[in-house]
Amino acid sequence: MAQLIDGKKISAQIKEELKEQTAQLKEAGIEGTLAVIQVGDDAASSVYVRNKKKACEYIGIHSKSYELPSETTQKELLKLIEDLNADDSVNGILVQLPVPAHIDEKTIINAISPDKDVDGFHPESVGSLTIGQPGFVSCTPAGIIELLKRSNVEMDGKNCVIVGRSNIVGKPMALLMLRENATVTVTHSHTKHLKEICRNADILIVAIGKKEFITGEYIKPGAVVIDVGIHRDENNKLSGDVKYEEAEPIASMITPVPGGVGPMTIAMLMHNCVEAMTR
Repeated sequence: MAQLIDGKKISAQIKEELKEQTAQLKEAGIEGTLAVIQVGDDAASSVYVRNKKKACEYIGIHSKSYELPSETTQKELLKLIEDLNADDSVNGILVQLPVPAHIDEKTIINAISPDKDVDGFHPESVGSLTIGQPGFVSCTPAGIIELLKRSNVEMDGKNCVIVGRSNIVGKPMALLMLRENATVTVTHSHTKHLKEICRNADILIVAIGKKEFITGEYIKPGAVVIDVGIHRDENNKLSGDVKYEEAEPIASMITPVPGGVGPMTIAMLMHNCVEAMTR
């Protein structure tokens, strides 16, 4: 029976540490402000934005909220980002994704100053990660590293298989695991013999976006399983990319959905905001 990796508990520890850091920075006269922009009224996005504001309040960072109508033009959004880039009182800028179809996501991400890119999505942030330079790291992969470290999971020399190659999770995750001296295999929808590759993993990180795709057959006995997926059924019940009831008896450690990776993403966003204050 697998030990549960409790993301709620670990994220609460991180937020406590950040709260203390923020208080010390305030004593030194350094304040922090995160600007959060949401275009349209996507229900899931509204929940995420609310949680981000709550986390800012908790650790002692100001948050500025810009809730824009869905018909906002790309030009108007870019003008707002330009103004926030120039505003010295704002340390971090976050545009809640997805944006409406008439706005180009890539253009928006590229418009945010790398110094304020607390999401870690800007090409300069990604480039810094690739060559091991300091920079903001995408929050979900950074959160997974913290989950593993604080659960005393040895990464050095271990076989890590990542299922999924997105710019937000899969690719930065591979770079961070390489930084920890793991041997990394990145798999995706075109990978042949996926089951056999996954069964070689000491650490299996699943971010494929398909509900309960990874069953017990994909898991090596004693592996550590990290489930990044989140899916909601018609009864509002949440599940991940891993079939939990099949994986749990085989794995040595596993993240639940909800309460695993999710809370860590916001904790690491707050970590990036505090880092932006200290720069």
